[in-house]
Amino acid sequence: MIKRTVYLNRIKPFINKDIIKVITGMRRSGKTVLLQQIQAELLNRGKSKANFIYINFEDLQYESLLDYKALNEELVRRIKKINGKAYLFLDEIQKVISWEKTINSLRASFDCDIYLTGSNSQLLSGELATEIAGRYIEVKVYPFSFSEFLEAINSDHQNLDRDFSTYVEIGGMPFLSLIYNDRQACDTYLQDIYSSVVLKDIVDRYNIRNVDLLRRVISYLSSEIGYPISATGISKFLKNEHRGSSIDTILDYISYTCDAYLFSRVPRTHLQGKQNLKVNDKYYITDHGLRQTMLGNNLQNIDQILENIVFVELLRRGYQVSVGLNGKKEIDFVARKGNDKRYYQVTYMLGSQQTIEREFGAYAGIADNYPKYVLSMDKFDMSRNGIIHRNIIDFLLKNTRQN
Repeated sequence: MIKRTVYLNRIKPFINKDIIKVITGMRRSGKTVLLQQIQAELLNRGKSKANFIYINFEDLQYESLLDYKALNEELVRRIKKINGKAYLFLDEIQKVISWEKTINSLRASFDCDIYLTGSNSQLLSGELATEIAGRYIEVKVYPFSFSEFLEAINSDHQNLDRDFSTYVEIGGMPFLSLIYNDRQACDTYLQDIYSSVVLKDIVDRYNIRNVDLLRRVISYLSSEIGYPISATGISKFLKNEHRGSSIDTILDYISYTCDAYLFSRVPRTHLQGKQNLKVNDKYYITDHGLRQTMLGNNLQNIDQILENIVFVELLRRGYQVSVGLNGKKEIDFVARKGNDKRYYQVTYMLGSQQTIEREFGAYAGIADNYPKYVLSMDKFDMSRNGIIHRNIIDFLLKNTRQN
């Protein structure tokens, strides 16, 4: 498995520091492997494996530890046997009821360096984690970027168009790099991930009885990537299919899919007033390969797929992303990271004058000097009027400092 350098570099400054490291992300995106790579980093720094405690709470042998008191008792017992600092690696910690009580107690009572992973965004929200508030950093892990995918399949970069076509079709779930030449196997694996995300992280957690309705909501969100979504619109769609449901239930189901890191909600923001619209957010899927599996592996909506790929890449690079409303026009993405701000338009090809005017014209009237990009699959530079045109593959492979 390749080294997840981006995430390791975010964690390294906090290794051996008195702060809890929390690694979050959807199932099978590489969180456990990242824990293993952190352990390897510690071994390289001269730490002893005897000081490591690793527990995966999805393993049935640890079922008795899913209560915080039982977990605390077991960890205290094991920590006391360790000579020096203890390193705790607790995988899928959200399965432990009131886990934060144990973690905060251990942190206060013992010399330990703590690493947690979780597959639900509620792990660190609301009142649940108030006891560790201000004492943790979160690192979000995503499926492979295109750059990581190339490294994982040992690409020689001689046929990037072919490799990118494969990436577009199967997505970036790490295991797929081992079977990427067998599309049927890839589809089977993605179907399994979809089932485990839906059934394990959503249905079981929220005691959902109408699984068919949940699947239809997920299918709708997948088909409408990049379009404004309203619960009312979904409700009308379901009624047309004779599958009516309340607006509140639909809103809950959408929220659950985001909690499981299956989708990300992206607010739409007026560029002038900077206020968010309260309705009609957009949604993007964490791995576009899952969308392909759910909807059938067709590339008719290639614009949506490319837009989704760019969106997740911006998240990987640490940007906060919104949709920008510029009068009656819309900017696909406004990306912010500290004082760094960039605008992005994404399209498949600039194949007509109308498309060129639409993509470049979306920036008309924006008076600031922040970089403005149009990304497409065109290979020729079509930059104009201070707006930078870039090939999507080039954008994805550029060093994050030069993107």
